[in-house]
Amino acid sequence: MKKIATRKDRGVGIIILILVIAFLLAVGIILLFVTGTGPEVAGNIRLQERAFNAAEAGFDEVWRVLNENVQSGAILDFSSLYRTDFDGHANVLDDPGTEATPNPYYFRKLTDEELLTDVIKNPTNALFVDQPLPDDNSLTYTVFLINNEATGVVQNDRNCIVVCIGRAGRNTYSRLEILIEIQST
Repeated sequence: MKKIATRKDRGVGIIILILVIAFLLAVGIILLFVTGTGPEVAGNIRLQERAFNAAEAGFDEVWRVLNENVQSGAILDFSSLYRTDFDGHANVLDDPGTEATPNPYYFRKLTDEELLTDVIKNPTNALFVDQPLPDDNSLTYTVFLINNEATGVVQNDRNCIVVCIGRAGRNTYSRLEILIEIQST
């Protein structure tokens, strides 16, 4: 025996069909978005990796130069090589300030772009400034030294932080901070 559709049941099929089509349309739009942004994300990751490689190349080069100078006796400590100034403010890059009054010019509070712009504008005490890589001049590195001793602590100028900033296309930056020390003999 066949059941006769009542007035209340009319249109239920069309509502279900509309909901299924809306769901499939939403899934399709999401898939288009995901597949469209994948190559862009991959490109950004590739640029970040290239900037990191440039920063590593900067460290390799500064390590070679500093090692030669230490071994030859031309450098006994790093005291004359520190970069301390930023944007005309003296002795601010290596001073974090206090918890109550933090220093806005402390090198770890500045972006790579801000540091690089300042070093290019005033290359004093920068070991390498916007140096292109020999095999790819679209990648550059900038390297300078920072005193790693806290304010008020006995200074040890035989160790420092080497700051290497690598730059790739579309102003992509990567920073390495490496503590090095001249060993006592």
